[in-house]
Amino acid sequence: MTGEGGLTHFDAAGAPRMVDVTPKPETARLARARARLRLRADTRRLIDQGRVEKGDVLGVARLAGIMAAKRTHELIPLCHPLRLTSVDVALSTADGDRPDEALVHIEATVRAHDRTGVEMEALTAASVAALTVYDMVKAVDRWMTIERVELVEKTGGKSGALLRSEQPPPDRP
Repeated sequence: MTGEGGLTHFDAAGAPRMVDVTPKPETARLARARARLRLRADTRRLIDQGRVEKGDVLGVARLAGIMAAKRTHELIPLCHPLRLTSVDVALSTADGDRPDEALVHIEATVRAHDRTGVEMEALTAASVAALTVYDMVKAVDRWMTIERVELVEKTGGKSGALLRSEQPPPDRP
């Protein structure tokens, strides 16, 4: 169950394990992930105008995303604690597909110089930022949808640079 192309978080007997990264070289690592919330247009207006009772929604969500990236190893059982060198979380609002809806776009970029990648940290940052937006405005919009949490880019390590295209890979529908 382990090895090239295998599931590295399981030993030969199928038990979960933390991967030994001791022999891996330290390299510059980067991962970028994004998430999106779909919400009502009037909720976006409250956010944009700074009229949400709980405060600066996008500012608090940005801080929550940064804090989450730093604590990923405490949340995801088999993640390594990493020496992050940079975490950036950017949030913006936009019009939705219909006049009565809007979007919040979130992009998290995480960097480290370490033996393993920072994909989980970037995905955690984007996810927690989205959850924070939801928490801060749920009193006025309970039916928001968090969608498209995805890795966009990664660099460093054995697999090198990977960039998501808008087309799914051949092995996925």
